[in-house]
Amino acid sequence: MSNDKTNAMRILDKNGVEYSVVSYPCKEAIDGVTVAEKLGAPVDVVFKTLVTRGKSQEYYVFVVPAAEELDLKKAASCVGEKSVEMIAVKDINKVTGYIRGGCSPVGMKKQYKTVFDISAKDKEKIFVSAGKIGCQFQVQPEKLCAVTGGKFEKITR
Repeated sequence: MSNDKTNAMRILDKNGVEYSVVSYPCKEAIDGVTVAEKLGAPVDVVFKTLVTRGKSQEYYVFVVPAAEELDLKKAASCVGEKSVEMIAVKDINKVTGYIRGGCSPVGMKKQYKTVFDISAKDKEKIFVSAGKIGCQFQVQPEKLCAVTGGKFEKITR
């Protein structure tokens, strides 16, 4: 794997956020629990990035623990929408600039309103996608949240 920096890494660099990059062999999108196994990390510190669209047609980003499910009602409520739904896999690249399995909460085409599950706040560091398949970064959740202009809320079931 090349050492090319992803857009997400460049943004963290620009904002002075420390992170470490961890790569693992992977050719296609895999679920977050499998990512945790490949990283040898506890599953509760590996987070997945989910993109939704609200009734208003605005997009929202939710970052939740790999083994958890996004609660769509709670998610909608915390961004002021009546409802939100997951975007179609075919739309991920068009909306975010990333591909399925390599979607980072940092460095999307636009900075969408971003919400991290409250459980991230208790962690010293979490893993999130660094912007490509097979590449994660480990970063302090408070700093990651600050870079995205996000907030912490209870958004899992």
